[in-house]
Amino acid sequence: MANQLFARKPLSLLLEEMQGENRLRRVLGPLQLTALGVGAVIGAGIFVVTGVAAHSIAGPALMLSYCVAGVACIFAALCYAEFASMVPVAGSAYTYAYATLGELFAWIIGWDLVLEYAVGAATVANSWSSYFQQVIATFDWHFAPALIGPPIEFDATTGHFVASGAVINLPAVLIVLLVTAVLVKGIQESARFNSAMVALKVAVVLFVIIVGAFYVDPANWHPFAPYGMSGLTLFGHTIGAQPEQSMGGQPVGMLAGAAIIFFAYIGFDAVSTQAEEAKRPNRDVPIAIVLSLVICTVLYVAVVAVLTGMVPYKQIDLGAPVSTAFKQVGLGHAQFLIAAAGVAGITSVLLVMMMSAPRVFLAMARDGLVPPSFFGAIHPRFRTPYKTTILIGAFVTALAAFLPIGLLTNLCNIGTLLAFSIVCAAVLIMRKTNPDAERPFRCPLVPLFPILGILSCLLLMFSLPPENWLRLGVWLAIGLSIYFAYGRRHSVMAKLRASRTS
Repeated sequence: MANQLFARKPLSLLLEEMQGENRLRRVLGPLQLTALGVGAVIGAGIFVVTGVAAHSIAGPALMLSYCVAGVACIFAALCYAEFASMVPVAGSAYTYAYATLGELFAWIIGWDLVLEYAVGAATVANSWSSYFQQVIATFDWHFAPALIGPPIEFDATTGHFVASGAVINLPAVLIVLLVTAVLVKGIQESARFNSAMVALKVAVVLFVIIVGAFYVDPANWHPFAPYGMSGLTLFGHTIGAQPEQSMGGQPVGMLAGAAIIFFAYIGFDAVSTQAEEAKRPNRDVPIAIVLSLVICTVLYVAVVAVLTGMVPYKQIDLGAPVSTAFKQVGLGHAQFLIAAAGVAGITSVLLVMMMSAPRVFLAMARDGLVPPSFFGAIHPRFRTPYKTTILIGAFVTALAAFLPIGLLTNLCNIGTLLAFSIVCAAVLIMRKTNPDAERPFRCPLVPLFPILGILSCLLLMFSLPPENWLRLGVWLAIGLSIYFAYGRRHSVMAKLRASRTS
C-alpha cells in the first residue's frame, strides 16, 4: 500500500498521454493566455481588498506589501513555468506533484486546488454582487433587500455568525450561472469574453493611474508606514511588533498587509491549467505566467500609490475605495466608469477560476482517482469538460448564494500557498530525478529560487489565523476519505503496476 501512495507518474507516461485523442482543443495563443492570467488576478483585489488593507493594515506602505507578495509569487511562478513547459497538460500543480511526490501528494494538491478555485470563485461572485448593485443604483434600480446578500454574516465584535435579514445573494447566483453557461459553450468563446473584460478593466485601471496622478498630494504619503513595517504572525503570535500595534486583535504593518492582500494575486497559476489548450504550450504558457504576474504587480503598486496619494489613508472608503476616491477629489463623473470596470474585472476573475477547477478534476479522472465517466467527460462538439463545469457551477452557486465573503476569503489564501509550496519543492525533486528531461523553460538560480519560494509561502501560511488551518484540515479529511474509498482502488497507475508484475 505504501508503495502505491508514493508512486510517481513517470514523465514519459505524461508525455505519451498528451498524444491521446480525448484531449482539449488547442486554440489559445500567448496574448489570450496572458489575458487569462491578468483576468484571473486583477479583480476583487484591486477594487476591494486594496481599500481595507491601506485603511486599516498598512497605510501607504501597502505599496511595499504588494511588492513583497509579488516577489513570493514570482518564485512560484518561475517554478510553475518550468513544469508547464515540460508537461503541457491539464492539471497544473496536481500533475506536477504526481510526477515528483507521488499519488497521495497529488491527490492532496488536486483536492486542494479544487477548494482554491471553487471557494475563490464564490468569493469574487460576492464581490461582483456588491459592485453590480452600485452600478444599477446609478439608474435607480435596486434588488429587494432579501435578495442582495447571504442569510448569515460574521459579526467581528462578537466573533459569531448572525442573521443578516437577507435570504439569498441573487446577483451572485445569476453571474455564476451565466459564467457556467459560457464555459460549457467552449474555451475559445470563454477566452474571447475574458479578453474583452480584461481589456476594459485594464483600460480603466490605466485611467485611474494616469488621471489620478494629477490629484496626488505627496503629503498624504506621510507617514509612509503608520502601522510599522512588520506584522507577520506565527500561529497567532506577532513577530517584530508591539501588542498594541493591532486592529481588532488583527496584526497590522507592511508585512501583515502582504499576508492580507495575497488574495489579490490568486489566479496567475490558473494559466497552467489551460496548458493543454495552448497552441504552443512549451513557449507560450511560461511567457503568459511570468508576464501576467509582472503586469499585475506593476498595476497594483501604481494604483495603491495613486489611491493613497489622492486621499489620506484613514479616509479611504472600505467598500469601493477607488471609485469613491475620485468622488472625494471632485471627479464624481468617473465613479460610474470605475464601478462598471469593477464589475467587468471581477467577472473575468470568476470566469478563469471556474474554468480551472474542472480541468484539475479532468486530470484526476484520467488517472482514475475520480470516476472518469463523469469527471473525464468531454463534450463531443464543444470539447470542454462540460459535466464537471456544471458541477462546479452548482457548487459555487450554493457557496455564493448563502455564505458571507468573510468566511470564504481566507480559505483561498491557505490553499493557494500550500499549492505554491509543493510546486516549488517539485521543481527541486524533478531536477534530481529527471535531470536530462527537455525543459523549454528553466527556472533560474535553482535551488535558490525554489527554496525562497517555499520559505516565503510557508511564512505567509503561518501568518494566517489558526481557524484557516482547521478548515483546510476538514476539507483535506473529506478528500482523503474519497481517495481511500475510491481513488486508491481505481488508480490507473496501480492497475498498470499490477499488470506489469502479474
